[in-house]
Formats: sequence, structure tokens, C-alpha cells
Amino acid sequence: MSNTEKILNTLNPEQKKAVKAINGPVLILAGAGSGKTRCLTHRIAYLIAKGIKPSNILAVTFTNKAAEEMKNRALKLVSSAKKLFLICTFHALCVRILRQEAAFIRQKPNFIIYDQDDQQKIIRKILKDLELDSQQFKPASVLSTISSAKNQLLSFEDFQNQAQDFYQEKNFLQEKIGQIYQIYQENLKKINAFDFDDLIMKTVELFQKNPNILEKYQNRFQYILVDEYQDTNHAQYTLIHLLAKKYQNICVVGDDAQSIYGWRGANIENILNFQKDFLGAKVYLLQQNYRSTKKILKTANCIISKNNLLKPKKLWTKNQTGEQINILQLENEEQEANYIVDEISDLIKRHNLKLSDFSILYRTNTQSRALEEAFLSYNMAYKIIGGIKFYARKEVKDALAHLNIILNPKDQISFQRIGKRASAKLLKELARIKLKEKSVNQILDFALNATGYLNKLKLQDERKNEEKSKNVKELFTVIKKQDKGFWPPGLKLFFGKTSLAPDLDENGFQNAVHLMTLHAAKGLEFPVIFIAGFEDGIFPHSRSLDKPSALEEERRLCYVGVTRAREYLYLTFVNQRNIWGQTIYSEPSRFLRDIPEYLINFMQL
Repeated sequence: MSNTEKILNTLNPEQKKAVKAINGPVLILAGAGSGKTRCLTHRIAYLIAKGIKPSNILAVTFTNKAAEEMKNRALKLVSSAKKLFLICTFHALCVRILRQEAAFIRQKPNFIIYDQDDQQKIIRKILKDLELDSQQFKPASVLSTISSAKNQLLSFEDFQNQAQDFYQEKNFLQEKIGQIYQIYQENLKKINAFDFDDLIMKTVELFQKNPNILEKYQNRFQYILVDEYQDTNHAQYTLIHLLAKKYQNICVVGDDAQSIYGWRGANIENILNFQKDFLGAKVYLLQQNYRSTKKILKTANCIISKNNLLKPKKLWTKNQTGEQINILQLENEEQEANYIVDEISDLIKRHNLKLSDFSILYRTNTQSRALEEAFLSYNMAYKIIGGIKFYARKEVKDALAHLNIILNPKDQISFQRIGKRASAKLLKELARIKLKEKSVNQILDFALNATGYLNKLKLQDERKNEEKSKNVKELFTVIKKQDKGFWPPGLKLFFGKTSLAPDLDENGFQNAVHLMTLHAAKGLEFPVIFIAGFEDGIFPHSRSLDKPSALEEERRLCYVGVTRAREYLYLTFVNQRNIWGQTIYSEPSRFLRDIPEYLINFMQL
């Protein structure tokens, strides 16, 4: 058997076609669980087997983890090529190029790369120098705006002109951010530094202003492969198109149905318009799913088919038909959490499963609180993926430290946590009032107002700030449920119930239930998936309900969640949810109506 036959031997017919089409532009639409990475790595091996020099091959992806996995799998197929082909992230590629060609953009090759903390320090100094209010111009928000501009390849001059054109007249906020952007770039230049967004933007600038250098890298990378193409932003899109322009040997792999990062700049139009950008492109559909049951795939297909921006394809499988999709209506989030933990315990006994076979997905991090309390009460191991346990979150620990100081004014750890000045403010206010007949909720409200803690959260990144503020508000929900008396017994009782939570650390738990947001679940799979919070306003998120494009992205996120399940899928919703310190009454998620009745096992508890 020849090398090429060995490489193709383990592929299905459509994968083989995609791998063998080595010349010209190729779009591989790879549905969930259809062997996307296998197709990419086998394509690299096939190129080399057909005589393409490994040094002429470039594969780019988004994370170091994905790049390392692709590298290892490709090397198993063509170990003789060693590491001559390049598989890396977009940013790593640009660092390589800029180190070599820094002089052409008047930069030194030993430039440093600033992280978020470094960036914020520069912005704070600029705000101080310009005498701008850091509450009106929050450093993280200013940086987010600058980052968004760079991802659109807008220089500070472009940004300033665009802002003026958009508003028809100078807008104070936009004008000042444009000024900050300019000074920020000048500061980076002085210290020979780039931020992460600069890496791609400056490489694009390098290529556009120096055709000879661009051609040098076009000749080097004659065969280009792009992973997760649906997640590319404008800057990444432009970079890849410049590199591929000469030889047109570009192969992109992705799934428009799994484009879920629009909020951070990803543009679904990039994959939808690939055939317009590269005329004559060959398109291959990977629709055979190796992961899920027939009923789970039918559910996913029915949900995603309601989107308008969609490349036509339908997942199918040779796997078993499988169980019905379990949809459960419960009274509140506490009953929801207890049901899920109960059902996990029961499924383990019935089907000989392990805790690590289960994952619970949710739309927002705050939803994990009720679930975590259920796991703690059942003494069942769990771990948060891509996040932090509720009682271990900094903002929750900060809020609890306020209560600790009230309960024990000699608690030095809590003093250090919230700071000497805030502690002094709290104790001063405490001396003025009496806490007798105050509930724990009232005490916490008093303490946070005394130090101005919630206002401090507003100075942080707007998106994270919303999440952090909601986590603190969620603490009020916890207290409301556990509030059994007034000061001081009520406070002591509350701490008696919550003190065990931080001690149960997931480190070392190999066999534990995985809890994570739907965004964090992309690329993963589990035998059993629970998706909690299927309510309009929770999932789909309230911000998307009156925005068609945002609602379509929520539907794609639902599709991603459903296709994480291999054998069993549970979707739960509640009549009322105590969340963010308030009670929300909501309707079942509109996505549930997209699932045919014959696939559903519906239960009310």
C-alpha cells in the first residue's frame, strides 16, 4: 500500500475528496463531530506524500492547545517530515514574521508584547495626563474599543475620521477615545512594544506597504490551511487573503452553524462568502457525525434549520437511534439543580457511568450557583471548566469579607482583602448605626454601600463587570433563601452553612461532573449533557431577543450545546428563577418549540 493510500485509508468518502483536492481554493464545511481535525491533519500528510515541501505548508488555528493537537496528530502520519511544516496560532505566526521584518515598520525585532495589565497601566496614565474621569472613560472599556478598532484594521487616524463621519459632528466621547488611542500607540512605539491586536494589524500593514515582503511569504507558504474559519475576524481574514492571493491554494475548515463568537469580533460572513472571495472554490460537506445518536442529531438539525444565515447541510450518523430528548419543566432553580444531581446519581447506577461522563451547560456563569449548592449538599464531586466556583469568585469572596469584618472586626485576612481604607469606612459606618433587628441581606446591603464596593466593579471591563455585579447580586439570592434570623445569630448561621463551600476544591478531581458555560463547551463532548435554563431571557439571552442577528447566534449556540451530547440529552426550564437578587418569571425558551414532539420525553415536576 502506497503512502497516499495509507493516509486515505481511514477516511470516509467525503473526507477523502476534501483531502485529495490539493490545488486551488477549498471550503470544507465540517458539521459537529464530523472529523474536522482528522481531515486537516490528513490533508497535511497527503500534501507531503504528493511531493509538496513541508516548509511550504502553513496551518493556522486559534489556540495553542488546538495547534499542539494538530501538530502531534500530523507528525504521527508523517514523522519523516519532523517539524518542517508550520502549525501555529494567528498571533504566533505574526510574531515570527514581525521579528524578521520589524525594521520595515520602524520597529526593533526585540519588541515586547504587552498583556492586559500592562495595557491598562498605560491607559490609566494617559487618562490622568489628559485629566479625564476614569469612571466616564473606564480603562478596560477604552481598551475594548481600541481592540475592536484594531480588529477592524482601523488606525487611530481611521478611528478618529470614522467617528466624526458617523456622528456628522465631533462627539466628545469618541473624540477623546480617538485621542487616547493615538497617545497609547505613541507610548507603545516609544517602548518598542506591541499589544496582541497589534501583532495581526502590524503584519497586515507590513504586507500592504511592502509588496516584496508579502511575496516572500506568499512563496514560502504556498499551501495554507485555516482551522475554525467561521471564527475569524476582519484582521485575520485580511491576513489570510493577502498570504493566499498569489497561489490560491487555500483550504479553510469550519462550520457556520457553530459561529458563536460574534460578540468578540468573529464575522460569520467570512465563511458564508468564501466562494465569492475565491471564485471557483470547491466545497465539501462533512455531514457524517461520529459522536451522537440519531435523535440528538435530528434535534440539532431542527433547531439550526430555523436560521436564515446558513449553509445547507444536515448531520447524519450510523450510530444508534438513541433515547428521547428529555425536556423538564420545574418550579425554580433549586428544584432544577436538585433534579439534575438526582438524575446523575440514578444514571450512574442504571448505566454504569462515571461522574466525568456528565456535563451541565448553562448560558451565564451565575447559573452555576444553584447547581453548585446542590452538588455540595449531595457531596458529589464537580468542577467548573473555564471559570471559577461561585464561592471562590473574587467578587463573592470580597462581599463575604465585608460580612466577616462585621462579625469579627479583628479578622485581618478580610481587612487585607477589601483594603484598609474600605475596612475603616465600614467600621466607621458600623459605629454610627445599630444592626439589631437587621437581616443578613440588609447587613450585606449596608456593608457594600458603606464601602462603595459595587461602584468599584463598574470601573472594570463592562462585560465582565455585568457578570461580576450579577454574581454579587446572586449572593443576595443565596442569603434570602438561608436567612433564618436577625443579627447576630442569623449572620453566624449563614456562615455556618457556606463555610464548607470554598474548602471543596476541584483540584485533583479526575472523576467529577463538569460544569461550564455553553461557550466553553465548544469542541468538547460527553455521554450525557444537561442544558439548564431553557427560558426566554436566559437562553436565548435577553440582549438578543430584539436583534435578529444576535438571536441567530444564540440559536447556533444552542446547536453547539445539543451536539456536545453523545447518548443522553436533558433540557430543563423553570417557572420562576431567583437570580441576580430578584425573582424572574419567564416563558419556556422559543428554541424548545423547534424540536418535534415525537423526539421529546416531556416531564413536569
